[in-house]
Amino acid sequence: MKRDLRGMTLPEVAEALKTMGQPAFRAKQLYTWLHKGAGYEDMTNIPKTLREALTTEYDLYRPTPVRRQESARDGTIKYLWQLADGNCVETVLMRYHYGNTVCISSEVGCRMGCAFCASTIGGLVRRLEPHEMLDEVLFTQLDSGLEISHIVLMGIGEPLDNFDKVMRFLELVNSPEGMNISMRHISLSTCGLVPKIDALAERKLQLTLSVSLHAPNDEIRNRIMPVNQAYDVETLLSACRRYYAATSRRISFEYAMIDGVNDSADNAKELLRRLKGLPAHVNLIPLNRVEESPLVPSTKAAVERFQKILEDGGVSATVRRTLGGDIDASCGQLRRKYTQQKG
Repeated sequence: MKRDLRGMTLPEVAEALKTMGQPAFRAKQLYTWLHKGAGYEDMTNIPKTLREALTTEYDLYRPTPVRRQESARDGTIKYLWQLADGNCVETVLMRYHYGNTVCISSEVGCRMGCAFCASTIGGLVRRLEPHEMLDEVLFTQLDSGLEISHIVLMGIGEPLDNFDKVMRFLELVNSPEGMNISMRHISLSTCGLVPKIDALAERKLQLTLSVSLHAPNDEIRNRIMPVNQAYDVETLLSACRRYYAATSRRISFEYAMIDGVNDSADNAKELLRRLKGLPAHVNLIPLNRVEESPLVPSTKAAVERFQKILEDGGVSATVRRTLGGDIDASCGQLRRKYTQQKG
C-alpha cells in the first residue's frame, strides 16, 4: 500500500523529496498545500513532473461526505465521512462563543462495549490512520467554511486504544506549518485505559484529559462500562492523580446522567468523596437516547440536584449544553443508520 502524504511530518516530507532529488524548499511548499486540503492538481507552484512522480509513490485521498446534517436549532453540523476503504466515521462541528469545536472519531467502531453508546454496537472494525483523523478536522473546516479552533477526540472509538496513531495525529494537527491548533485547545476522552493514561502522562502534552467516569463506584460502573472490570474506579482515579502530578493539567470527568442508575443524591455524595483532593471538573451530560438501549436520561431536577451537591462540596460541575439533538448528533447514531440502510 502507498503511504498517504498528509500523514507525514514536515521532516518526513523533506526526506522523501530529498530522495527524489528535489531542493529543500520544496518540502515546505508541499507541506503547506497538504494542510490546505489540496489535491495534486491544485499545487500550482510544484513542477508537474514532481506532482506526477508523487502520484505514483504516495496516496492523497480526500474523504467524501456521504451525509451532512445541520441543526436548525443551534447550527451544529454533523458529517458522515466515507474513507478510502468504504468505511464511514462521524465528525461533529459545534459552535461556541469562544470558537468552533470539531468532535472527531479515532476508530471505525469501538470495542469498549459501554451500555449507553451507539458507537460500540457492532464492535471495532479498524483503527483510523493519523491522516484520516487530520482529514476530519481539515475537510470539516473546508466544507463548512468555518475556522476550527478547538478539537475534542470524543467521537466514535476509544482514542487511547489507538494510542500511537492518535499521538501522530496530535503532532500533525499541532504543527506550526500545518493547522497549528494549540494543544491547550485539544481534549482527549478516554473510558479509562490506565496503562495508556500513564503513557500519555509521560509525554506531558498540554491537552485536556477527559475521563469518561459515569459512575461513583464499581458496582454501577461494572454494569455500564466493561472496561471497569480491568481497571476499577480506584485504579482509574489513582492514574488520574499520577497524570495530574506529571502534567499539572486539571482533569475533566464526563458523567452521563442516567435515570435510576447513577443520578441519586447518594451517588453524587459518593462521587464527591472519590474526587476529594484531585483538581477536577465534572461535566454532567444528559444522556443521549440510543434506540437499542433501555437506558433513559435523568430528569432535569435530578441533574440540577446532582450538580448542586458537587458544587456545594467544592467540586466544579457544569451541565453540558445539548447540541444537535435534531440531527442524531450523539456518537454512532448516524453511522449506524447509514450502514443499516446500506445493508
